Amino acid sequence: MNTKPETELVNELVKASQDGANDAFAQLYDIYIKKIYNFIYYKTLNSTVAEDICSQVFVKAWQRLSQFKGGSFSAWLYAIARNSVSDYYRHENQHLNIDDCWDLSDKDDFLARIDQGLNLDKIKEAMKVLKNEEREILMMRFWLDLPFKEIAEQLEKKEGAVKMACGRALKNLKHNMPLVVFMLLPELINICKKMN
Repeated sequence: MNTKPETELVNELVKASQDGANDAFAQLYDIYIKKIYNFIYYKTLNSTVAEDICSQVFVKAWQRLSQFKGGSFSAWLYAIARNSVSDYYRHENQHLNIDDCWDLSDKDDFLARIDQGLNLDKIKEAMKVLKNEEREILMMRFWLDLPFKEIAEQLEKKEGAVKMACGRALKNLKHNMPLVVFMLLPELINICKKMN
């Protein structure tokens, strides 16, 4: 078991990967696969699509590793994931300007497939009132359990700005749905994932 701090270990693995060590990239994959998959899943709400996009993200990361010039590898990887999700929606819905499933029109209802006895309509409507970035911050903070510092790095924003955006988003949601339901949503989604 490695006792180095994760950031130091990741930096060493990135350097080794850039020098051609395939096993080092495999370790990076192991560190980030679950986080990246969950991030993509919460933006698509479709396990098959999330698996496909997740695979593409790691292939792109491997192919572009020489372009990574330092900073937060995690933020770089999430940026690839975010762009890959946007590319997927642009390809699937060329006439729509969308960034994730929450921006789809009602006729393209991805949540309908997982709404098996659970009333997610209120959650869907409440999330629609938020900006894409606010949804991302809430998903990363509450569903992926990321610290504000890491969220700020991934979004290339200051930590204070991320905290303020999170507070604003929660305030907006408070008027549209009980906060308890929002906090429980990851568990609801996990139940729905098992039903697929």
